[in-house]
Amino acid sequence: MNTEKTPATSGTDRWHDRVESADWQAITAEIDEYGGALLPQLLTPEETVEIRGLYEQDGPFRSTVDMARHRFGEGRYRYIDTPYPEPVERLKQALYPRLLPIARDWWSRLGRPAPWPDSLDEWLRMCHDAGQTKSTAILLHYGEKDWNALHRDLYGDLVFPLQVVINLNEPGVDHTGGEFLLLEQRPRAQSRGTATLLPHGHGYLFTTRDRPVRSTRGWSAAPVRHGVSAIRSGERHTLALVFHDAA
Repeated sequence: MNTEKTPATSGTDRWHDRVESADWQAITAEIDEYGGALLPQLLTPEETVEIRGLYEQDGPFRSTVDMARHRFGEGRYRYIDTPYPEPVERLKQALYPRLLPIARDWWSRLGRPAPWPDSLDEWLRMCHDAGQTKSTAILLHYGEKDWNALHRDLYGDLVFPLQVVINLNEPGVDHTGGEFLLLEQRPRAQSRGTATLLPHGHGYLFTTRDRPVRSTRGWSAAPVRHGVSAIRSGERHTLALVFHDAA
């Protein structure tokens, strides 16, 4: 897989075009309401096969985590090392400018300063200057009965409040179960959960840490955790795109 980088605005960047094909007004409204929103198909079936094939290789990864060992659930995930494979790099570069206005608006509502610059490269330089230098794109694999506990991907003091996951398998064919879960703690209220079965190759945008929700006192920060329900049969691979690096 080619790892050469070219500008995301080039007319031949098919990943950029896929991101731009989305109805971002509708996506913004959906994530404002639910903390998550379905994105269009970001990877073709052929591309998902190619990325899934990386999982059994040793070269592209900086570390592997056994979820059962750390009581994170059941299954394994691997942090992809840089330079990222072309689809991973291009999608992150294309998504960041679309996610940035949402992130800035959320932090404005919460009365927080928004530290994120206009470009992903500049933001990652800020992460590196703060000691967060480790890559955070993740390739996850679940087999039958595997699951992922509710958690948040923070990794350091500098955090981007949105991230994206892409299903690399076809639900109902390659696996059953494995719904993507969000659990939101509402201010002075019961927690609210959502479950989404991600279509093959489609992305899902969701809250990394917390997000603004209306309360009797104006806007309050609602903590959000995410996970994956148990795989009933088959296997499921996902690609997770986190927009901050790790300490």
